[in-house]
Amino acid sequence: MKPILITIAGGTASGKTTVVHEIMDHFDSKDVMVICQDNYYKSQDQMTIEERKKTNYDHPNSFDMDLLFDDLKNLLSGNTIYSPVYDFKEHTRKKLEANEIHPSKVIILEGILALYDKRIRDISNILIYVESDPDIRFIRRLKRDINERGRDMNSVILQYLSTVKPMYDEYIAPTKRFADIIIPNDTKHDVAIEVLAAKIKDIIQ
Repeated sequence: MKPILITIAGGTASGKTTVVHEIMDHFDSKDVMVICQDNYYKSQDQMTIEERKKTNYDHPNSFDMDLLFDDLKNLLSGNTIYSPVYDFKEHTRKKLEANEIHPSKVIILEGILALYDKRIRDISNILIYVESDPDIRFIRRLKRDINERGRDMNSVILQYLSTVKPMYDEYIAPTKRFADIIIPNDTKHDVAIEVLAAKIKDIIQ
């Protein structure tokens, strides 16, 4: 049976990863695997660390969409891939590290611009957009970038105001119109997850 591809997008810190985990809870772990679009940021080895910090990471051009599309096609064809791993402290890909990913029944792609590329939308079975209040997303991002990515508060705020919010309005939010399902993540959304899990199981069967 050909694997099914579920593509999940939404603004930064909207709760995409939470939704992914809730979906995974409905399946055997060996039947579901996740690809994070964040790992497909382009390599910036040729740039200084200061130049890397100035990259607009919320613009579509910051991603290697061609590689992501090729990897997804290979997985859907039953092939193992070796996806890049992005180092958010060094702002570039890790040179000697890759994720070995084997095909499974359900493949989940998760990322802020996961619905942006038409080629990826066309090979997806279910398109999902996770929506959350902008203030909540900012607070979540602030906590995450400080605690997990080694950023200081001022740099996170500056990046949010200069690129994150403008890029959300221009590129990310408009992809909501492509979604089959929109999941609000400010409130309880158990029903949405249950309906989605049932639909996935129906496709698998």
